[in-house]
Amino acid sequence: MESEPIKTHLVRIGNSKGVRLPKALLAISGIEGAVEIVASKGSILIRRSPKVRAGWEERFREMSDQSDDMLLLGDEPLTQWDDEEWEWK
Repeated sequence: MESEPIKTHLVRIGNSKGVRLPKALLAISGIEGAVEIVASKGSILIRRSPKVRAGWEERFREMSDQSDDMLLLGDEPLTQWDDEEWEWK
C-alpha cells in the first residue's frame, strides 16, 4: 500500500535540515529503528536498514551442503596462548 504524496517543508535542525515524518507514513512503511538513506538527483529515499547478518543462515547452509565449511587454518593452535591459556567452557 502506497500513500498519496504529502507536501511538507525542510526545517532547520542546527546546521542541517530535516523533515518531520507523520505517524501515518511511518505506520504505512512499517519502518522503525535503523534506516538507510540513499540520495540521487532530485530524490532522497529512506528505507529500513537490512538486518545485520541477514541471509547468513542460508549461506552457511549452502556452504555446508557443498562441504565448503571447513576451517581454513586447520585445528592447530595459532599461538602459545591459544594452546596453553584458552579454555572452552
